[in-house]
Amino acid sequence: MDLREFYKGKRVLLTGHTGFKGAWLSRILIDAGADVIGYSRGSKKAVSLFELSGEKDEMTHIVGDVRDLEKLMSVFSEYKPELVIHMAAQPIVRDSYLDPVYTYETNVLGTVNILECIRKSGCVRSFLNVTTDKVYRNNEWEWGYRENEELDGYDPYSNSKSCSELVTHTYKRSFFSDADVAISTARAGNVIGGGDFANDRIIPDCIRAMIKNEKIIVRNPYSTRPYQHVLEPLSVYLTIVKRQFEDRSFAGSYNVGPDECDCVTTGALVDLFCQKWGEGAVWTAQSQDGAPHEANFLKLDCSKIKKTFGWKPTWHIDTAIEKTVGWSKAWLGGENVTEVMQKQINEFFGDR
Repeated sequence: MDLREFYKGKRVLLTGHTGFKGAWLSRILIDAGADVIGYSRGSKKAVSLFELSGEKDEMTHIVGDVRDLEKLMSVFSEYKPELVIHMAAQPIVRDSYLDPVYTYETNVLGTVNILECIRKSGCVRSFLNVTTDKVYRNNEWEWGYRENEELDGYDPYSNSKSCSELVTHTYKRSFFSDADVAISTARAGNVIGGGDFANDRIIPDCIRAMIKNEKIIVRNPYSTRPYQHVLEPLSVYLTIVKRQFEDRSFAGSYNVGPDECDCVTTGALVDLFCQKWGEGAVWTAQSQDGAPHEANFLKLDCSKIKKTFGWKPTWHIDTAIEKTVGWSKAWLGGENVTEVMQKQINEFFGDR
């Protein structure tokens, strides 16, 4: 069955819907005809993809904090979602060093609160907790981490997501072993795409430099990361939620990352960005004294998701950068970014 056909008419609660990934996922679900309930603190950025795309008027938009259990319970009670995708988080590594308490409260207690609501409401049939590839204890191995590797993120953000995974597994064993609800976690690598305005991320930093006619500053051009277009993991999230809704045996933990060819150094990624952007795009390496720890090498082994669902990446890194630059130039040129998003979504999903 076509993914979009499955989601038509489904009541979907999406936390973190005003974030970068959340805004893209909201657009997919809205266009599929889902009844989308978004729950988020909202964006404090000067520019927000969620605001630019006009999604607020096409879904139920609720401003709330995942640390607020009472408000969350009222949302579950009123809207009775069938499907829940949990993406609300404090997602920036450097910010987690500045405010570790908020990071842990949001990423760990927030997950506890969502699972409590699912436990007590009885309406949810499929739940996905979205975490990160950084949940693993990173030994700087040359090979990718598998789902059964040790969870022990290094920094407060990564570790809080490791804790979120453990909370999910414990709730699953303790409260849902006989319940009619399927629960999974998804660990995605670095994502890129149009409309990411976050601080301290390499592609948004590149675009901000272009806007200011400045050189792009790269802190660590030799660090290797798995990069993928934002639509890649979102398509997998939607697949997991759908398949485990239909058959609970599909519930589990899944890595979601690109192929080996798309695990590139930051320097190579910025080279590709400059090539796609064209005139004026140049970069320089500039280390920062006293900067917090950053891993030099991180990859995922995605054999499980490929074997289980027959999944494979649709857009490789060259196309991902091309689509990101295309969206960004359309936005800067005053074009309708919703139409650009819809066009890219249709190109990506095709007949799926």
